[in-house]
Amino acid sequence: MYTVPLPRIGTDVAWRDAAKRLIGAGVSPEDILWDFDNEMGELFATATALPPVTRRIKAPQSFVQMADWVVWHKDPQRFARLYALLWRLRHQPGLMQDRADPELAKLRHMEKGVHRCKHKMKAFVRFRDLRQGGDRRSFAAWFEPTHHTVEPTAPFFARRFADMDWMIATPDVTAQFVDGNLSFHPGQPKPDLPEDAAEALWGTYFCNIFNPARLKVSAMTSEMPKKYWKNLPEAQHIQGLIAGAEAKVQQMRDNAPTLPPERAAKIKRQLRDE
Repeated sequence: MYTVPLPRIGTDVAWRDAAKRLIGAGVSPEDILWDFDNEMGELFATATALPPVTRRIKAPQSFVQMADWVVWHKDPQRFARLYALLWRLRHQPGLMQDRADPELAKLRHMEKGVHRCKHKMKAFVRFRDLRQGGDRRSFAAWFEPTHHTVEPTAPFFARRFADMDWMIATPDVTAQFVDGNLSFHPGQPKPDLPEDAAEALWGTYFCNIFNPARLKVSAMTSEMPKKYWKNLPEAQHIQGLIAGAEAKVQQMRDNAPTLPPERAAKIKRQLRDE
């Protein structure tokens, strides 16, 4: 039995290296325990080292791409599920195209969940200005992702905000970008971030672009799940906007422009003659 320790930071590289060694040595899924971030403690600890790379088994590129995302899912069985599918691929090379396979379908569903979480992180991280001295501006944000998506998403922020220093703190992993260098550190409790005057401006903008005539609460909460609202400064306005939507729509109807009587009569005559 192999107990494979996987770190919280750099999980994808560690799992990929371990899977290569184990599959190359012919170790079956039943003989592996995957220990993410020492969650098992000393209960299943073993001194057995991973087997050396003796032969390489090539996996389909579609599996590799899927695994690169699934490893960031929160499901504790994600590593075992991935390895079990990799084990089957040795004798079922066409398995990745089998849409009816329940295990593959489960992994695909997990992959979509990670992609969705990554998209939400890009959309809902809200930085606050730390107002520190120096040549570069400095910002920080607090975010609570559904899955372990800080590492695969942080490069997006590094590209977009390359001209400033920033930190994204989460309970899972903290990403820091300082002087153009991206690094990852253990998670932390929510920091006490300073108030940011830009949040009031953002709230004003959010309220002004709100269109009550197109309000669909279910669609809105699907795109902006309520679990994220507590960390979104604009969310404090949502309930009020929803409550006042019907009155706003009626006001828009009442204030709708009308045609002068002569112009309206002319149009009616034209329509009647046609």
